[in-house]
Amino acid sequence: MGRVVLVTGGAGYVGSHTVVELLKADHTVIVVDNCVNAAKATEGDGLPPALERVQKITGKTLTFHELSLLNRQALVNVFSKYKVDVVIHLAALKAVGESVEKPLAYYANNITGTLNLLEVMSEVGVKSLIFSSSATVYGVPQYLPADEKHPTGVGVTNPYGQTKYVCEQIMKDLAIADKDWRIVLLRYFNPVGSHESGLIGEDPNGIPNNLVPYISQVAIGRRPHVNVFGNDYSTPDGTGVRDYIHVVDLALGHEVAIAKIFQPDFTGAKAYNLGTGMGISVLEMINAFSKACGKEIPYKIVGRREGDVATVVASCALAEKELNWKATRGLDQMCEDTWRWQRLNPNGFS
Repeated sequence: MGRVVLVTGGAGYVGSHTVVELLKADHTVIVVDNCVNAAKATEGDGLPPALERVQKITGKTLTFHELSLLNRQALVNVFSKYKVDVVIHLAALKAVGESVEKPLAYYANNITGTLNLLEVMSEVGVKSLIFSSSATVYGVPQYLPADEKHPTGVGVTNPYGQTKYVCEQIMKDLAIADKDWRIVLLRYFNPVGSHESGLIGEDPNGIPNNLVPYISQVAIGRRPHVNVFGNDYSTPDGTGVRDYIHVVDLALGHEVAIAKIFQPDFTGAKAYNLGTGMGISVLEMINAFSKACGKEIPYKIVGRREGDVATVVASCALAEKELNWKATRGLDQMCEDTWRWQRLNPNGFS
C-alpha cells in the first residue's frame, strides 16, 4: 500500500536514488532539502535537477520544498499541508574530514536540525521515522565484521560520527518515553555507484570528500590525480578498507524499512546495517575503476587523514533476516554505473 513519505535531504545523492525507489513502489513523496549538498534549481520555483531527472526516470511526480531543518516554522508549514505517514530523514552534513575542521557547523546542523524535526513530528502526531545513520557510530571497530550488537559511541573518531551517534541516542530515548514511536536506524556503510540510466549520480559541491566521486572526476579529467590518505594501515595493501554498497541497493533498504515500520508488531527504535559485508581497499577501488573506464587512474600516496580508521566492514545478517534485504550489486557494477554517470555528465548537474 502506498504511503505518504516525507524525505529530508531528498535532492541529494542518496536521497534522489531513494526517491526513485519510493516512486516506483507507488508511494507519494514530498522532498524537503536546503540544497547545501545538492544542485539547486535553475529557476526559482523549479525542481532541483536531480529531482527533475527522478521524475523522468520514474514517469511520476513528486513535491519539493526548499527549506532548512533549522527553520522550525518552515517545517511546521510543510507538515500542516500534507498528511504524512512516515519520514525518511537523510538531511545532514556528511563529510568526515570536513567535520574535523568544522565541528560546530556539524553539531549545529545535524543535531539541531534533527531535534527540530522530531519536535515538529511529535506535535503533529507523525511518529514513524527512518533515520540515515552511519557505520561511523561504531568508532574504531572492536571486532569485524561489525554487527548491530557492536558498541556504539565508543572511540568515535570524528564529529560527523558523533552527530549520528547522538541522534541515534535521542531517537532511542524518544522511543522509550513514547511507545507510539516506530523508528528504524539504518547504519550506512559507504554508498557508491549511480542509477543505471546515468541520469542521476553523486555530484558533490566543490572538492569531493569521498573516494569514488574523486576517482571519477580524475577519470573525466577534472582533477589530476587521486590522493590516497595513508598506505601504512594494517590492511593487505596498507590502504584503508571499507564496505562499499551500491546506492541503489541502499535506496531499496529504505523502501523495505517502510514495510517493516508498518508491521503491527514493530515498536521502538531498531538499528540495521546496510552494507555488503565485503572489504575493498582504496587501491582495489582505484584499480576496479581503471578497468571500468578503460584508463589508468593516477594517484599519489599522502599522509593519513584525521578521523579515518583502518578497516570497517559490516555484518548485514540482521537486515537480511528481518527486512528480507540484501545488497546484490558488486564492485564492477558500482564502478561501471559511476563511470556512466560521470561520462554522460562530466560536470555533474551543471
